[in-house]
Amino acid sequence: MASAWDHRSDALSSVGALLGIAGARMGFPMADPLASLVICVFIEKAALDIFRDAIDRMVDRACDADTEEAIRRQALDIEGVKSVDLLQTRTFGSRIYVEMEIGADGNMSLYAAHRIAETVHDSIEAAFPQVKHIMIHVNPAEGET
Repeated sequence: MASAWDHRSDALSSVGALLGIAGARMGFPMADPLASLVICVFIEKAALDIFRDAIDRMVDRACDADTEEAIRRQALDIEGVKSVDLLQTRTFGSRIYVEMEIGADGNMSLYAAHRIAETVHDSIEAAFPQVKHIMIHVNPAEGET
């Protein structure tokens, strides 16, 4: 991204400088400082965009609400999942990390509960290729022991 902006700002700077010099030579003395100001704004905007993108990639933040809701629906579509008790997501770069607690029948065997968790895990990874890691915990569903 930085290289692309560098090439664009080089091109815009060259065109802006050419227009500023041409305008000044044609009797518009303010053309050169005005072109310099426009070039400065483009360079500052590029720097700010690169800075924001870098900060977004380094700081953990949750996914957007639409992605979280789609992940929640994906889990609830799995047979045996009665609820999604907790869903936390965080992004790191372009990858998503998911922590989820699902509710299932509290009377089922540990093996059956684990199988449901694996199915949820595999289903989410298949539906959301940007998901890097999922941690799923199974709780007894509300009102069950």
